Amino acid sequence: MTHSLSRGRFTTALLLSSLFLACGCQHRSAASTTFFPESAEVPDWTKAPEVRTFSADKLSDYIDGDAEKYLKAGVRSVSTADYRFKGQVQVTVDVYTMSNADGAKAIFESEPAMDAKTPALGDAAWLYAQSLIFRKGPYLVRMVAYQDSPQLSEAMLSLGHAVERKLSR
Repeated sequence: MTHSLSRGRFTTALLLSSLFLACGCQHRSAASTTFFPESAEVPDWTKAPEVRTFSADKLSDYIDGDAEKYLKAGVRSVSTADYRFKGQVQVTVDVYTMSNADGAKAIFESEPAMDAKTPALGDAAWLYAQSLIFRKGPYLVRMVAYQDSPQLSEAMLSLGHAVERKLSR
């Protein structure tokens, strides 16, 4: 009887451990959605409801041609969300989670800096006419606008700062 009681406790402990592990995995996958500010957090920006996340082994499903560069730099995943500035300009925000800050730095430094401004954002940033890229610790953030607007650079910086605050949590 003691043996069957011990087996029952073992089974219960095993089931509880599995439950805790499953909850931990769900928490980690939900964490990627917190990279992105909600619509009310940044003036004039509206976030689309869907956040897509691609693990390293599925990266080529999202970025065509450049996936190998990211894999070599130690990418773990990329999460992406779409925004609209004043309801008109569409911007895609990608947050690449690298295994360490050196990987984010390697990808950042592989980008051409020609004609880019260097705003105070993250550990380093480059602002172009219709895009913004910055790194913060193990994260690399890339924002790309699909239309132009006179206020776009300033607006992208506002959104970039909001994303940076999310990365710091």
